[in-house]
Amino acid sequence: MDNHYEMYFDGGLFQLLGWSVLGAIVTTITLGLCFPWVYTKIYAWESEHTFINGSKINFDGNAAQLFKSWVKWLLLIVVTFGLYLFCLPEKLNDWRLNHTSCITKRF
Repeated sequence: MDNHYEMYFDGGLFQLLGWSVLGAIVTTITLGLCFPWVYTKIYAWESEHTFINGSKINFDGNAAQLFKSWVKWLLLIVVTFGLYLFCLPEKLNDWRLNHTSCITKRF
């Protein structure tokens, strides 16, 4: 069995920079409440430009889905006096991967 995967990304640096700057501004202005929107927009853009063995990555998550978990996680951060912050990257990654799949090429 061949475990070799051909992966590539065709997105541009300035597009990513634009999404990141816009995301930072929106997240800051809304005190973090719009972070789910920013996170899903940036990841959807990354997914749109990522290919594995010629197949596109599909991200089907949306901000409303993430917002429910985000509010719960923010409350846990407050209740645990910030300790839950250490779990947040893993929780975000888990959520993102549960909403990501690979679209196979059709010939």
